[in-house]
Amino acid sequence: MEIRELCNALVDWLREKVHEAGARGAVFGLSGGIDSAVVGVICKKAFEENCLGLIMPCYSDPKDEEDAIRVAEGFGIPYKKIVLNSVFDNFTAILDKTDNKTAVANIKPRLRMITLYYYAALNNFLVVGTGNKSELTVGYFTKYGDGGVDLLPLGNLVKRQVRELARYLEIPQDIIEKPPTAGLWEGQTDESEMGITYDQLDEYILTGKAPREIEEKIRKMNLKSEHKRRLPLRPPF
Repeated sequence: MEIRELCNALVDWLREKVHEAGARGAVFGLSGGIDSAVVGVICKKAFEENCLGLIMPCYSDPKDEEDAIRVAEGFGIPYKKIVLNSVFDNFTAILDKTDNKTAVANIKPRLRMITLYYYAALNNFLVVGTGNKSELTVGYFTKYGDGGVDLLPLGNLVKRQVRELARYLEIPQDIIEKPPTAGLWEGQTDESEMGITYDQLDEYILTGKAPREIEEKIRKMNLKSEHKRRLPLRPPF
């Protein structure tokens, strides 16, 4: 499928699924990264004014907020900024203290999920997620955080395909080239946390080819994260 055809198909798919749900439009997070920028622009094309981008800093890099605002204003995407710092502080203050950095950091995307569904309910919108096939394959998302969404328009596109779509949509080049990060802590990047590059992951997903150690790592990550891609398991009786 050519890139223009793909873009139009995604816009039509979003409209169809939102209409089927009896909803009016879409709400989505704007993080300042490439995936959220692409989703934001596609939602804008699909729903014009019936879309809302939420910028939800939670002890986040100020540059990410600047990039998110730049995308929203550059493409005419309605947006709202919700600062979650105090909510995060108040919530973590009542929990048992821990040195588990990931457990604490994952509170951030879960607070964002709550915020997205609040505004979805206010506007009769669906929550549109920004996850792509590369992340979904290895479970690189927070369960009931950025994984807690209604629609995943990029869910069948690997990262390199998202970049191609971003170039077609004329997303700013510096945002396309930013090292992908979930923004969970300072200096954190997707690739450093996964232990593999997106190029390696994409190549394996698309062709099945990878060095043995990379293939084994991807297979193990896929197996361990299977529960994240399914509805809660029920006993077979």
